[in-house]
Amino acid sequence: MKVAIIFDHPYGAEASENVPHRRSYSAALLAAVLRGLRQAGHEADLIDPRADGFNPVLSAEELAAWRQKKTLDPLVADYQRRLFEADHLVFLFPIWWEAMPALMKGFIDKVFVKGIIYEEVKPGRPFVSKLTRLEGVSLLTVMATPTFFYKLIFSSPVTKILFRGTFRKMGIHKLRWYNYSGMESRSLETRTALLKKTEQRFARL
Repeated sequence: MKVAIIFDHPYGAEASENVPHRRSYSAALLAAVLRGLRQAGHEADLIDPRADGFNPVLSAEELAAWRQKKTLDPLVADYQRRLFEADHLVFLFPIWWEAMPALMKGFIDKVFVKGIIYEEVKPGRPFVSKLTRLEGVSLLTVMATPTFFYKLIFSSPVTKILFRGTFRKMGIHKLRWYNYSGMESRSLETRTALLKKTEQRFARL
C-alpha cells in the first residue's frame, strides 16, 4: 500500500526529539506513523508543504485557472500527482484556533481542484472523487483543548472541514480521526505510550 502523509508544523518533521522549545509532538507522531508503516512494508510518501516553500495563498490568476480546471503552480501539480498515486492519505497537524493551520487550509484550497481531484456532476449534489486508488483517510491532530470539550462545545470544526466538507462530499467515507489533547501537561511515559500505540496502529493499516 502507498500512503501519502500531508504534514504541517513550523518546527518541521525533524523536531521529533524531546528538546525544549524545538520539540513538536506532531513531528513525534509523524515519526511513529512512519515507523509503523515501514514495519508493515507500506510505502510512505511524506508531503511537507512548509519544507517545500509552498505558498498557501490563492492568487487571482490561480483562482481563474482553478475555475478552468487547471493548475498553474508546478508544486501543486506535483502534490496532485502524488495524491493520485496514494491508496491512503494521512493528514497530521496541530489545531490552532479550533481548526487547521493556514498552510494546511491553503493546501486543500489549491490542490483540490475541480476537474482534477474531483468532479461536480450537478450543482448542489455530492462531488465525484477522481482519486480512484484512494481507500481511506486518517487525520491526526494535536491540541490543547480537551477532546470532549472540542466535540461538545466547538462541534469538532476540523472534522467538519476535512471529513464532512471535503472527503465525504467526494464520496469517500472510510475516515478516521485520532486526537492527542493536552500533550504539554502529560507525563513523558504517557506521551511515549501514545506514540507506541500510534506506531502499532499504522503497522496494522
